[in-house]
Amino acid sequence: MERGRPLPLCSDTSLPDFHQFPVHRPAKALEDQRTPRRFAMDKTAQQDFLRLGNCGDGQILLLPLTLRKHAMSFQHTSWPHAPTHELSQAGTYFITAATYRKQQHFRGPERLAVLQRGLLKLAADHGWQIEAWALFSNHYHFVGHSPGDATTLSPMLKILHTRTAGWINRLDQTPGRRVWHNFRETRLTFQRAYLARLNYVHQNAVRHGLVPVANQYPWCSAAWFERTASLAMVRALYRFKTDRIRVQDEFEMGEGW
Repeated sequence: MERGRPLPLCSDTSLPDFHQFPVHRPAKALEDQRTPRRFAMDKTAQQDFLRLGNCGDGQILLLPLTLRKHAMSFQHTSWPHAPTHELSQAGTYFITAATYRKQQHFRGPERLAVLQRGLLKLAADHGWQIEAWALFSNHYHFVGHSPGDATTLSPMLKILHTRTAGWINRLDQTPGRRVWHNFRETRLTFQRAYLARLNYVHQNAVRHGLVPVANQYPWCSAAWFERTASLAMVRALYRFKTDRIRVQDEFEMGEGW
């Protein structure tokens, strides 16, 4: 982290109360040997990244310089455990949630960072192991293994939506405005369907035309996956085709994040 005063997440100080928690397992350095070569960076390219410092076990967290002012947000994000890529006996689910009338309430790095932190924190608190996620200005997807009681999904997302909606409405000075619509969940029971949806979520930012390579989008799991999974696992998963997956994913994103 740069020396000097810590950089604020945004101008509003009334953040949702899940906004502070310790770093759990940050991404490993991009030069890790397990990172596929096509995603590796030479020394010149690494100059475009901000090193957030060592986070234990020799791990570091790198952030594009274009997102320098949001460094505190990424440093305080609790990353999930390394992916298992096995169906859970308790239940494995693909979840999609959207804003009301697909309005882009979470457009911008500050808002997306708060939404990402909230989802990962609440999932951990409720015993959900998230394997892939992608968050955008008006919707999000994730694949996760439920705890023994999968009915915790609804109250978990209710907390997330209530807190983020209240925060967004304070920012926009629109008290009482409806922010979120319903969510939709699908239980995955076949291994190939599960793996295809993992790849679909990792690559979703590319599908929406936001980035040319999935690991360049900060509010999805692609970069985390490439740094925590083995090279063989990354290559195998990215070979799964996603063109036959039926998902309600027709969202207008506009330019930028």
